[in-house]
Amino acid sequence: MDYQPIVRAADDFQRPVSAAEIQAVVRAAFGADVEVFSAIELGGGYYNTTFRVDLGQGKPVILRIAPEPGRQSHADPELMRNEYISVPYLAPVANLLPRNLAVDFTHQVIGRDYLFQTMLDGVPAASVLNSYPQPERASFFRDLGGIARAVHEVRGPGFGRVAGPTHQQWSDALFTWFDRAAADLTDSGHEAGDIAKLVEVADRNRALLDEVAEPRLLHGDLWVGNVMLAQGAAHPTITGVFDCDRTWWGDPQADWPIYLAQRKPGSERDAFWENYGQLGHSEHAQWRALVYEAKHAVGLLLEYHRFGWAKEIAETYGEIRALIARLAD
Repeated sequence: MDYQPIVRAADDFQRPVSAAEIQAVVRAAFGADVEVFSAIELGGGYYNTTFRVDLGQGKPVILRIAPEPGRQSHADPELMRNEYISVPYLAPVANLLPRNLAVDFTHQVIGRDYLFQTMLDGVPAASVLNSYPQPERASFFRDLGGIARAVHEVRGPGFGRVAGPTHQQWSDALFTWFDRAAADLTDSGHEAGDIAKLVEVADRNRALLDEVAEPRLLHGDLWVGNVMLAQGAAHPTITGVFDCDRTWWGDPQADWPIYLAQRKPGSERDAFWENYGQLGHSEHAQWRALVYEAKHAVGLLLEYHRFGWAKEIAETYGEIRALIARLAD
């Protein structure tokens, strides 16, 4: 086997997988006589450990291996299982998604969840989008807006993670997530007081959150980093979407692509709204948008703590405190 792992530091969050373990999961999934010709670890992701695996049977497959159970978070646990359960609800964009080939959540082979998927055509958008002239990138964001709209049209049974638990009130789902994020910070020895203050301030206007009465599907991570583009195309053409593991039922305005599309007004990102449509701008909607911005900031804070990025951690705590002040006005 041509085994090419990424060399990581001992304290990195992503843990290595041996050549023997890759061979074991391949045989468990595809048969005892299947050989692995190569297993090349892919960079770019920060959570699962991902390999492109050549089985000598045509196109390689993708192997994604989740963190060990003890490394799962309170706020966003078992992301791979959440994605697996979400697949039927992502039917409106099924033509863009990888196909699941084999999955094992038993931990009997390697003690971690793992999933084999088909390999999407194209090249990662993160590596090539900026090679296009800025005006041409507008077509990418326009198409991304259409994908987000198609996802948001799907209605759900309650608010919260697709894998559950779900809640009847939107505020309950959000505040439960904040509480679990605070627990993650506390467990790792970090400051969580700002999260408690955020919930306290937002709770004063809980009724404004619960004006959102119909749960819609949120992708949770739809943006440049999780999209494939056609290789060599004259214009950036989306051929695939991957890493759909942060799906939620909630207010579409709270979704990650909505947050990012608003971050650079006056840029090519404005084309996103041409296919997505315009958001409501009522006073209540603007207040909810601050809560959602705070949720994204807390999510990023958890990521930065996991990576040990001190500068980003300090800046994000500052952003959260500023948002608390604006919510309290």
